[in-house]
Amino acid sequence: MMEISACLSSAYLAPVQYYAKLYEYPHVYVEQYDHYTKQTYRNRCVIATAEGTQALSIPTEKPATPKCLMKDIRISDHGRWRHLHWTALESAYRTSPYFDYYEDDLHPFYEKKYTFLYDFNEALCQTVCQLIDLQPDIRRTSSYEQASEAWQADFRESIHPKKDFREDTHFAARPYYQVFGQKHGFIPNLSIADLLFNMGPESLLVLRDSIRREECQS
Repeated sequence: MMEISACLSSAYLAPVQYYAKLYEYPHVYVEQYDHYTKQTYRNRCVIATAEGTQALSIPTEKPATPKCLMKDIRISDHGRWRHLHWTALESAYRTSPYFDYYEDDLHPFYEKKYTFLYDFNEALCQTVCQLIDLQPDIRRTSSYEQASEAWQADFRESIHPKKDFREDTHFAARPYYQVFGQKHGFIPNLSIADLLFNMGPESLLVLRDSIRREECQS
């Protein structure tokens, strides 16, 4: 039986839906030759705070041309974003069950300066996968293709902050413990950071149970 591969966009601390794809598909290609667009998960994530959800966006340098490839997008140092993002994560998850456990693994990403957004996202994703014992075969695309024989499932544009994740017939957001759950109720499909800090090693089980199997659909 042929193993089905998927194609995803690059993403910053991507949502649970994204990591469910990394669990579901044995091989995943991450697009680096698409044209960069703002207000996507390429440079933003959404976390839960005491006041509700909060989007954290990485500032990028203005490209020389209107259509710049994702792999060429440079991170800007504008606004002390590294400090602000880490402070936001710490404020939101300091009291979560596993923040102290993973703090030393993630904090260095907010101290080291990466030149390119794609490289930063890739390294952070690799670390998160290691922490939750997720072992996907992730490869970079070598060119932009509308469709490819190398992968059969295309999620490059469907996993998007402005699109309803519930339209994904292969993903079902499984509730899990959240620090502010009693105040806000369960908030689905937040950044993987929310799942990681709240559930720790059990994150892998949540990802597994978030995959809606075809044989279960009716």
